[in-house]
Amino acid sequence: MALFGSSKTINLQLQDAEIDYIPQFINEEDAVLLFKELMLNTPWQEDDIRVYGKLYKQPRLTAFFANNQKSYGYANITMTPHDFTPVLKTLKHKIEAATNTAFTSCLLNLYRDGQDSNGWHADDEKELVMNPVIASLSFGASRTFQMQHRFQKSIPKQSIALNDASLLVMQGETQHYWKHQIPKQKNKGPRINLTFRKIIY
Repeated sequence: MALFGSSKTINLQLQDAEIDYIPQFINEEDAVLLFKELMLNTPWQEDDIRVYGKLYKQPRLTAFFANNQKSYGYANITMTPHDFTPVLKTLKHKIEAATNTAFTSCLLNLYRDGQDSNGWHADDEKELVMNPVIASLSFGASRTFQMQHRFQKSIPKQSIALNDASLLVMQGETQHYWKHQIPKQKNKGPRINLTFRKIIY
Protein backbone atom coordinates (compact mmCIF):
# COMPACT_ATOMS: atom_id res chain seq x y z
CA MET A 1 0.00 0.00 0.00
CA ALA A 2 1.24 3.48 -0.86
CA LEU A 3 -0.80 4.84 2.06
CA PHE A 4 0.00 8.53 1.86
CA GLY A 5 -2.54 10.90 0.30
CA SER A 6 -1.65 14.17 -1.36
CA SER A 7 -3.39 16.75 0.83
CA LYS A 8 -1.31 19.43 2.44
CA THR A 9 -1.27 20.14 6.16
CA ILE A 10 -3.68 22.78 7.41
CA ASN A 11 -2.74 24.54 10.64
CA LEU A 12 -5.80 25.51 12.67
CA GLN A 13 -5.18 28.96 14.05
CA LEU A 14 -6.64 28.63 17.54
CA GLN A 15 -5.62 30.41 20.72
CA ASP A 16 -3.79 28.18 23.25
CA ALA A 17 -3.65 25.27 20.80
CA GLU A 18 -1.38 23.58 18.27
CA ILE A 19 -3.52 21.60 15.84
CA ASP A 20 -2.74 20.37 12.33
CA TYR A 21 -5.23 18.74 9.97
CA ILE A 22 -4.41 16.70 6.88
CA PRO A 23 -7.69 16.12 4.97
CA GLN A 24 -6.36 13.06 3.09
CA PHE A 25 -3.48 11.41 4.91
CA ILE A 26 -4.23 8.00 3.35
CA ASN A 27 -4.99 7.33 -0.30
CA GLU A 28 -8.69 6.83 -0.99
CA GLU A 29 -8.34 3.28 -2.33
CA ASP A 30 -6.20 2.16 0.60
CA ALA A 31 -8.55 3.84 3.08
CA VAL A 32 -11.41 1.62 1.88
CA LEU A 33 -9.32 -1.52 2.41
CA LEU A 34 -8.07 -0.38 5.81
CA PHE A 35 -11.59 0.42 7.00
CA LYS A 36 -12.75 -3.12 6.11
CA GLU A 37 -9.69 -4.69 7.74
CA LEU A 38 -10.12 -2.75 10.98
CA MET A 39 -13.88 -3.31 11.10
CA LEU A 40 -13.63 -7.07 10.69
CA ASN A 41 -10.44 -7.93 12.56
CA THR A 42 -10.43 -5.65 15.59
CA PRO A 43 -11.47 -7.18 18.95
CA TRP A 44 -14.10 -4.54 19.65
CA GLN A 45 -15.55 -4.27 23.15
CA GLU A 46 -18.41 -2.31 24.70
CA ASP A 47 -17.69 -1.09 28.22
CA ASP A 48 -19.95 0.26 30.92
CA ILE A 49 -19.48 3.84 32.08
CA ARG A 50 -20.73 5.30 35.34
CA VAL A 51 -22.60 8.61 35.17
CA TYR A 52 -23.86 10.10 38.42
CA GLY A 53 -23.77 6.68 40.05
CA LYS A 54 -25.60 4.84 37.26
CA LEU A 55 -24.10 2.41 34.76
CA TYR A 56 -24.65 2.90 31.04
CA LYS A 57 -23.25 1.26 27.93
CA GLN A 58 -20.53 3.38 26.40
CA PRO A 59 -22.00 4.85 23.18
CA ARG A 60 -19.32 3.35 20.90
CA LEU A 61 -17.08 0.29 20.72
CA THR A 62 -13.39 0.43 21.58
CA ALA A 63 -10.15 -1.53 21.41
CA PHE A 64 -6.75 -0.74 22.87
CA PHE A 65 -3.35 -1.73 21.48
CA ALA A 66 0.12 -1.07 22.89
CA ASN A 67 3.74 -2.12 22.63
CA ASN A 68 3.65 -3.33 26.25
CA GLN A 69 1.19 -5.01 28.60
CA LYS A 70 0.39 -1.91 30.66
CA SER A 71 -3.30 -1.15 31.08
CA TYR A 72 -4.75 2.26 30.29
CA GLY A 73 -7.53 4.00 32.17
CA TYR A 74 -9.95 6.77 31.21
CA ALA A 75 -13.46 7.74 32.34
CA ASN A 76 -13.36 5.02 35.04
CA ILE A 77 -12.61 2.39 32.38
CA THR A 78 -9.46 0.26 32.50
CA MET A 79 -8.36 -1.32 29.22
CA THR A 80 -5.84 -4.16 28.85
CA PRO A 81 -3.86 -3.81 25.61
CA HIS A 82 -3.63 -6.14 22.66
CA ASP A 83 -0.39 -6.47 20.71
CA PHE A 84 -0.09 -4.20 17.70
CA THR A 85 -1.22 -5.92 14.50
CA PRO A 86 0.88 -5.61 11.32
CA VAL A 87 -1.64 -3.12 9.92
CA LEU A 88 -1.56 -0.96 13.04
CA LYS A 89 2.25 -1.12 13.11
CA THR A 90 2.37 0.17 9.54
CA LEU A 91 0.00 3.03 10.30
CA LYS A 92 1.87 3.81 13.50
CA HIS A 93 5.20 4.08 11.68
CA LYS A 94 3.73 6.32 8.96
CA ILE A 95 2.19 8.67 11.52
CA GLU A 96 5.37 8.70 13.61
CA ALA A 97 7.32 9.76 10.53
CA ALA A 98 4.80 12.50 9.74
CA THR A 99 4.68 13.85 13.30
CA ASN A 100 8.25 13.15 14.42
CA THR A 101 6.79 11.49 17.52
CA ALA A 102 7.17 7.97 18.93
CA PHE A 103 3.84 6.51 20.05
CA THR A 104 3.40 3.62 22.48
CA SER A 105 -0.30 2.89 22.09
CA CYS A 106 -3.44 3.28 20.02
CA LEU A 107 -7.04 3.55 21.19
CA LEU A 108 -9.55 2.62 18.49
CA ASN A 109 -13.16 3.82 18.53
CA LEU A 110 -15.95 2.40 16.38
CA TYR A 111 -18.91 4.72 15.92
CA ARG A 112 -21.49 2.29 14.56
CA ASP A 113 -23.83 5.04 13.36
CA GLY A 114 -24.73 8.65 14.08
CA GLN A 115 -26.16 7.75 17.48
CA ASP A 116 -22.75 6.72 18.78
CA SER A 117 -20.81 9.61 20.26
CA ASN A 118 -18.03 10.78 22.57
CA GLY A 119 -18.80 13.49 25.14
CA TRP A 120 -16.78 16.55 26.13
CA HIS A 121 -13.33 15.64 27.43
CA ALA A 122 -9.62 16.39 27.17
CA ASP A 123 -6.92 13.81 26.64
CA ASP A 124 -5.14 14.72 29.86
CA GLU A 125 -4.96 11.45 31.77
CA LYS A 126 -2.06 11.15 34.21
CA GLU A 127 -0.50 8.35 32.12
CA LEU A 128 0.11 10.72 29.21
CA VAL A 129 3.25 12.81 28.91
CA MET A 130 3.17 16.55 29.54
CA ASN A 131 1.75 18.38 26.50
CA PRO A 132 0.88 15.12 24.72
CA VAL A 133 0.82 14.63 20.98
CA ILE A 134 -2.46 12.97 20.01
CA ALA A 135 -2.67 11.79 16.40
CA SER A 136 -6.22 10.97 15.34
CA LEU A 137 -6.72 9.00 12.11
CA SER A 138 -10.27 8.60 10.75
CA PHE A 139 -11.84 6.09 8.36
CA GLY A 140 -15.43 5.86 7.15
CA ALA A 141 -18.23 8.37 7.59
CA SER A 142 -17.30 12.00 8.19
CA ARG A 143 -18.12 13.19 11.72
CA THR A 144 -18.06 16.63 13.29
CA PHE A 145 -15.26 17.21 15.79
CA GLN A 146 -16.19 20.03 18.17
CA MET A 147 -13.81 21.97 20.41
CA GLN A 148 -14.45 24.30 23.32
CA HIS A 149 -11.99 26.41 25.33
CA ARG A 150 -11.92 25.21 28.93
CA PHE A 151 -11.52 28.63 30.57
CA GLN A 152 -12.45 31.44 28.18
CA LYS A 153 -16.13 31.06 27.36
CA SER A 154 -15.96 34.12 25.09
CA ILE A 155 -13.98 32.09 22.55
CA PRO A 156 -16.47 30.50 20.11
CA LYS A 157 -16.78 26.75 19.85
CA GLN A 158 -14.98 25.27 16.88
CA SER A 159 -16.22 22.55 14.52
CA ILE A 160 -14.10 20.49 12.14
CA ALA A 161 -15.33 17.80 9.74
CA LEU A 162 -13.08 14.77 10.22
CA ASN A 163 -13.33 13.11 6.83
CA ASP A 164 -12.42 9.63 5.67
CA ALA A 165 -8.63 9.07 5.63
CA SER A 166 -7.90 12.34 7.44
CA LEU A 167 -5.35 12.92 10.21
CA LEU A 168 -5.79 15.42 13.04
CA VAL A 169 -2.77 16.11 15.26
CA MET A 170 -3.20 17.91 18.59
CA GLN A 171 -0.07 18.86 20.53
CA GLY A 172 1.49 21.51 22.75
CA GLU A 173 -0.85 22.86 25.42
CA THR A 174 -4.01 21.96 23.49
CA GLN A 175 -5.28 19.45 26.07
CA HIS A 176 -4.74 21.92 28.91
CA TYR A 177 -6.89 24.61 27.33
CA TRP A 178 -9.40 22.82 25.10
CA LYS A 179 -12.01 20.09 25.41
CA HIS A 180 -13.39 18.18 22.43
CA GLN A 181 -16.27 15.87 21.56
CA ILE A 182 -17.92 13.88 18.77
CA PRO A 183 -21.64 14.68 19.08
CA LYS A 184 -24.50 12.57 17.77
CA GLN A 185 -25.44 13.19 14.14
CA LYS A 186 -28.37 11.94 12.11
CA ASN A 187 -28.01 9.71 9.06
CA LYS A 188 -24.37 8.77 9.54
CA GLY A 189 -22.71 5.50 8.64
CA PRO A 190 -19.97 3.77 10.62
CA ARG A 191 -16.69 5.51 11.40
CA ILE A 192 -13.46 4.12 12.85
CA ASN A 193 -11.08 6.46 14.65
CA LEU A 194 -7.54 5.58 15.73
CA THR A 195 -5.90 7.79 18.35
CA PHE A 196 -2.18 7.23 18.70
CA ARG A 197 -0.58 8.48 21.91
CA LYS A 198 2.49 8.11 24.11
CA ILE A 199 1.88 6.72 27.57
CA ILE A 200 4.35 6.79 30.47
CA TYR A 201 4.22 4.67 33.65
